[in-house]
Amino acid sequence: MGNPIDQPDIPFAHLVDLAQPRLGSDVVFATDEFFGDKSRLILPTEPVWIDDKYDDNGKWMDGWESRRRRDPGHDWCVLQLGMPGVVRGINIDTRHFIGNFPPFATVQACVSTELIPGSATEWVDIVPRLALKANLQHFVPVNDDTEFTHIKLNIYPDGGVARLRVYGVIQPDWSTFSRDEPVDVLALKHGGRALACNDEHFGTMYNLNAPGRGINMGDGWETRRRRDDGHDWVVLALGHAAHVDEVLIDTAHFKGNYPDRVMLQAAGLPADMRDDEAVAASDQWNVLLPEKKLGPDAEHRFRKSVADIGPVTHLRMNIYPDGGVSRLRILGRLAELAE
Repeated sequence: MGNPIDQPDIPFAHLVDLAQPRLGSDVVFATDEFFGDKSRLILPTEPVWIDDKYDDNGKWMDGWESRRRRDPGHDWCVLQLGMPGVVRGINIDTRHFIGNFPPFATVQACVSTELIPGSATEWVDIVPRLALKANLQHFVPVNDDTEFTHIKLNIYPDGGVARLRVYGVIQPDWSTFSRDEPVDVLALKHGGRALACNDEHFGTMYNLNAPGRGINMGDGWETRRRRDDGHDWVVLALGHAAHVDEVLIDTAHFKGNYPDRVMLQAAGLPADMRDDEAVAASDQWNVLLPEKKLGPDAEHRFRKSVADIGPVTHLRMNIYPDGGVSRLRILGRLAELAE
């Protein structure tokens, strides 16, 4: 099967960034954003430093930055999550902020139906007072099973933060879904997750189940060029067990580098199986979609070729020999696994 790719040294890489704008998340309030617009705090790109770039207020910084406070208070901003989720980790990223980062920060969360929670809101401390360092990503685990709607980042007393990542799990209320109508059970908003792949040199596997079509060639999963007889693969977990009716494989923007062929395997696995165990067994799973040809920059829909192998919870997509796929959609009817 080959060895899984070495994932980035990010403790929460297997979780969803609940703060990402493509889920509808937005920074809805900041006490001050004189030097850096609050919206930059959740940009999906990595923060950058640009020499000699200034705006009307001073040095341009790729992040949220408040002015220097001259009173006893502190600054904060509020993020509304596009979808409520259980938070498992926070990353307060001060990269490129060296003489202007906050010495301390806390993170709070709440459940609210308001765009900007009011003064009566009960905020829960999910990251206690944390000493920050310059030019560093600060990863902090969170242990709270509440599905929060808003996040508040408090900085003491002022300064700049490049990015805020809110890693967690989306748990849809499946009782509101029809058991007869197909739903994309792999979609990010429905709890689908990419678990592992053998290569993601040009584009991350976490793009495969993102909302919408890819915006460009970088907004997909793409492997390097193979110089051997092997092939590339990715393993994903569905948000809910389902009978698969249709598979959509989108090669949008991949014109000279799309895979020549694709094949899908699948299995219905117990809820307590670890992700690494699932990945290790994935090359032995049943064939869900036999090997099919792909073309450039197009949506490929497969229905008649999808095998009836019963309820499945996990997928393995094999591409031959290499290349890029923008999105993978798995349309299925919700099901329960046999005891």
